Amino acid sequence: MNCLIVDDHVIARNTISHFLQIDPSLKLIAECENAADAYRNLAVHKIDLLLLDIEMPGISGIELVKGLGDKRPLIIFISAKKDYAATAFDLNVVDFIAKPVTPDRFLMAINKAKEIYNLSNLFVGNNADDFVFIRDSGLIRRIRLDDINHLEAQGDYVKIFMGEKTYSVHSSLKSIEDKLPVKNFLRVHRSFIINIAKIDTIEGNTLIIHKQFVPVSDAYKSVLNKRMHIL
Repeated sequence: MNCLIVDDHVIARNTISHFLQIDPSLKLIAECENAADAYRNLAVHKIDLLLLDIEMPGISGIELVKGLGDKRPLIIFISAKKDYAATAFDLNVVDFIAKPVTPDRFLMAINKAKEIYNLSNLFVGNNADDFVFIRDSGLIRRIRLDDINHLEAQGDYVKIFMGEKTYSVHSSLKSIEDKLPVKNFLRVHRSFIINIAKIDTIEGNTLIIHKQFVPVSDAYKSVLNKRMHIL
């Protein structure tokens, strides 16, 4: 994973940088002393993990995260102020580490980040065989694309609805959309993608798919109507 350290204290940056060397799968791309430097690096480098202080001059770490939007990297907050922990976790970050950082606690957080990172990269389609792999409770499970009814974005996860079964994948909806065959799947809302063949009925701006209600936003309705081939 490509890592970016953001902390206004040089000793803290040096400590985190040293800990990163413990795991050879972690690559330090840059060290930043403020949020402005972080934004510049995020714009030009592919960053998978952001190791971020909270109290910094100018833009705080929390404000930085809020400004990154949906396409942000995984984030571990590292702060001397434990009072920020609840606010940090409300942002769906991987972990919150209280300073001073110990190697064991650091590696615990890194392992959580690696698990989420590996999970997000498992959703890989195979157009020839029409299946994808996902991680399910420690297992890597193969699921057929034809069995997917619809997908819903829920925070940093995407919920996959398959009849009576559902699975959750740590990913953005856009990332998964790019891996699905366009002939079968269509986004109908900023938070929903459907399998067109699974539509039961349509009433107004609502689809019913396997007894589940899926909203259709006006921005996608005309595209849906064209794909429906209504007689």
